[in-house]
Amino acid sequence: MNPKTMDRRQLLRGLLQGALLGGGAGSLGLLGGCATPGGSPSRARVVVVGGGYGGATAAKYIRLLSDQDIDVMLIEPNRQFVSCPVSNLVLSGDRTLADISNPYTGLSGKHGVRIVHDRVDAVDLDKRQVRLAGGGSVGYDKLVLAPGIDMVWDSVAGLQAAHAAGQVLHAWKAGPETVALRQQLADMRDGGTYAIAIPEAPYRCPPGPYERASVVAAYFKRHKPRSKVLILDANPDVTSKGPLFKKAWAELYPGMVEYRPQHRAAAVDGASRTVKFEVQDDVQADVLNVLPTMRAGQLAVQTGLANANARWCHVNFLNFESTAAPHVHVIGDAIQVAQGMPKSGHMANAHAKVTAAAIVAELQGIEINPHPMLTNVCMSYVDEAHVIHVASVHEYVPTQKTFRTIGGSGGVSDVRSDLEGAYARAWARNIWADVLN
Repeated sequence: MNPKTMDRRQLLRGLLQGALLGGGAGSLGLLGGCATPGGSPSRARVVVVGGGYGGATAAKYIRLLSDQDIDVMLIEPNRQFVSCPVSNLVLSGDRTLADISNPYTGLSGKHGVRIVHDRVDAVDLDKRQVRLAGGGSVGYDKLVLAPGIDMVWDSVAGLQAAHAAGQVLHAWKAGPETVALRQQLADMRDGGTYAIAIPEAPYRCPPGPYERASVVAAYFKRHKPRSKVLILDANPDVTSKGPLFKKAWAELYPGMVEYRPQHRAAAVDGASRTVKFEVQDDVQADVLNVLPTMRAGQLAVQTGLANANARWCHVNFLNFESTAAPHVHVIGDAIQVAQGMPKSGHMANAHAKVTAAAIVAELQGIEINPHPMLTNVCMSYVDEAHVIHVASVHEYVPTQKTFRTIGGSGGVSDVRSDLEGAYARAWARNIWADVLN
């Protein structure tokens, strides 16, 4: 059926049927809203900056929901999509970087998204143009920024220099640094110590550091059984799935994993791989993995969109338009999230679908869905096979102009299990297909 002949209800029904039959993990995000395609001018252009879970999904769904009537350009410097979710398994040797990398060819070949592998140097909000690092400018009717996160280097004295020297890595953006940290772990002596320092929340992927500690411990258990994992957490307790992680550490890695809360890193010495704290004694490790404070990506900051303590971006949650600039929509980890909304890949995928539907509606003169919804699932490995999860559904509340978690809509695993490991592998395959194909 030609979508141009559908009314809004028919199109929504068709999309939901596709979600159910297609089985995409992120497909439930189609509940986020829907606009009826119908003759938007072909000259309408949306520029999407950033090809991660949020940006790539937005590019695809704007084309899909507009019946390819809206031109979409995706600007992303990397040639491949590399998934941060699942990347911790590269550190444990259970995956390779190639296993979590996928091309962008589906977006261009199947959906007609124009892919430009470049960086954006600046955004002219008045002229509605983005300037490319490789030269030239591109105009837009709507701009979607999915800049991800950057590190606040001065939150930990000495870290930037130690990082540049390759001595102390964060590997919180999946890619070559993930491989470099994996090599440090492989080179570490049996009987050595791996220490991960976690910043105060909010940061990208709340359960991610604890998953990382778990799978590194699993690697040590198999190959370096006299080694130790230290978790040095600035937070007062584990920020996500705490009881399940602690149970896994006690049962799977007794005497190997040590958790220390309220350890806020203040400085590092790269040469000796030592981390210093505001109160507690220094810690030296054979492999030191320090995650500094995080903020919205540099482009959002320099454009003036990071208007939440100069760190995160406030948005209108109905359409994810920036509160600092019209016609600019910010999605993913860069935003100041609503209560209970994690900075996760699945959530960025859901943001993108609500945003895509709203942009199509606005460009075609159709009412925006007044009650969008979001879904989220975070799967965490505690060893190479066993997984725990947290899930939630979030609804937009018009009277409060924000998203609220629906009570009883999700929750956490009862226990870790290899069945959830199978679910996690399926989740990754399905959401990657939903984002890119």
